[in-house]
Amino acid sequence: MTDAAPASRVSAWRYALSTTNPPAGPIDAVTRWIVVSRAAVLPMTLVAGLVAGLLAVRAPTVDWRWLVLAVVGITLAHLANNLMNDLYDTSVGSDTASYPRALYAPHPILSGLVTRRALVVSVLVVNVADLAVLVVLGLARGWPVVAFALAGFVLSVAYTAPPLRLKKRGLGEPDVLVVWGPLMVGGTYYAAVGSLPWQVLPASLPYALLCTSVLMGKHTDKIDYDEPLGIRTLPVLLGERRARVATLALMVGFYPLIVVCVLLGALPWPALLALGGLYRLATVWPWLRRPRPEQPPRPVPVWPLWFAALAFVHLRVAGPLLVLGLAVAAVAGI
Repeated sequence: MTDAAPASRVSAWRYALSTTNPPAGPIDAVTRWIVVSRAAVLPMTLVAGLVAGLLAVRAPTVDWRWLVLAVVGITLAHLANNLMNDLYDTSVGSDTASYPRALYAPHPILSGLVTRRALVVSVLVVNVADLAVLVVLGLARGWPVVAFALAGFVLSVAYTAPPLRLKKRGLGEPDVLVVWGPLMVGGTYYAAVGSLPWQVLPASLPYALLCTSVLMGKHTDKIDYDEPLGIRTLPVLLGERRARVATLALMVGFYPLIVVCVLLGALPWPALLALGGLYRLATVWPWLRRPRPEQPPRPVPVWPLWFAALAFVHLRVAGPLLVLGLAVAAVAGI
């Protein structure tokens, strides 16, 4: 075997992780599952775990074993959610060859990347692995960890699965706000420390706003597809113009909320480094103020998603800057 083959595989993995799409030509099994699992968006959850961990690092009762395991657990939960959403949306007929899910990236089943049976098996395997993590953490930290995990699982399943189908009822966006904020950050913090000071809950909200803005952007992109199907996401209910304004409000809201959390003592003052994300907000602001173009002005790997891509570009700057600020505070003992 030549050295070029491993290098080629690594390049394919990197491409899939950055675009959610496979490179042209034959793909290996790892690249296939990176695409199928939408692993490109898992860093959103890893950042939530880092926020929780860096808030917990100075607590006298922090246990690094349970912190690491909790971050693994929330990442597995996000992975399971991605797989279950594709499975349920295909089962109820929402995902079709002409729906955005099959246009911005290959749909696991519809594209033939995997069989329905393989997707079902993968859902079971990931959920069983996550259950094993929960059992260990539950034994170590008690019932509150189980409560956090079960609440997250119920909201994850209910997002697309019958009978609740929260996404269809305009409740998918609040679902994401709760899951990526109090449940992920609060639950991970509790698993690491064994208690949950009130400051952790407001501290979890700024990053949750960023995650929700990505979903708002995605659902705004899909209004013309969702409305005829009776999928009444929040952007469908608001209309395209107001949905864009709401998405911007979530992105803008991140910054004053950071300041408020610092003033309340919920976040250490170096978290103000996150305000550096304003420069990225300024670059995407004009595009969010106008309707989606007929064609992208520059290559967008996830087209026809446009507003979602803009919100994600902003999150990829503002989120890591928040983590950097918390890391500075942890190192400096602030």
